[in-house]
Amino acid sequence: MGKTARTLRCRAVPPDYPTPAAPTGSRPRAGRGTVVPVNYSTDLTPQEFAELDTLVGEWTHLPDIAEAMDIQITRVHRLMDDGSLLEVRRPEDRVRVVPAAFMDGAHPVDSLKGTVAVLRDAAFTDVQAIRWLFTEDESLPGRPIDALRRGQKTEVRRRAQALGW
Repeated sequence: MGKTARTLRCRAVPPDYPTPAAPTGSRPRAGRGTVVPVNYSTDLTPQEFAELDTLVGEWTHLPDIAEAMDIQITRVHRLMDDGSLLEVRRPEDRVRVVPAAFMDGAHPVDSLKGTVAVLRDAAFTDVQAIRWLFTEDESLPGRPIDALRRGQKTEVRRRAQALGW
C-alpha cells in the first residue's frame, strides 16, 4: 500500500477572538521574520537641532568627508546607508551634516558601524542614536562616542543592547 498524505485542517480565527494583551510597560518586540518599521528620518525642527547641536558641538559636511577620504560623494552616501556614519539635516538650509567626532582622521570610527547596528536593532532612529552617543553616561566615564574612540566598544555595545530590552 502506498503512503497517503495527511491533510491538516485549520479553523479560521473569528474576528472577535480575544488576543492576549501585552504586559504593561513593555514595547512590542519583533519576532523572527517580522518587520518592524523604523523611521530613520533625519529632518529636525530648529529647536530639536539646537538641542542636538549643544550635545554634538562640531559638525562636518558630506563633501568634506568625501574629500578627506578621497572618494566620491555617492560613496559617502553609502556609508550613511550602511550605518558607518549617521547624518542629520540642518533645518535652516536642509544641508546634511555628520558629527565630526564620528571621523577618526580620514576614516569613520571603526567601532561606530556595529554600534549603530545595535541601536537600530533597538528601534532607535538616527537622530536618537546620535543623541544617545553624545549624552553623558554615568556608567561610562563620559559619553559613549568618546568611549568608542578610546576602543571600549564592548562596554558601549553592552549598554546599547540593554536599551532594546
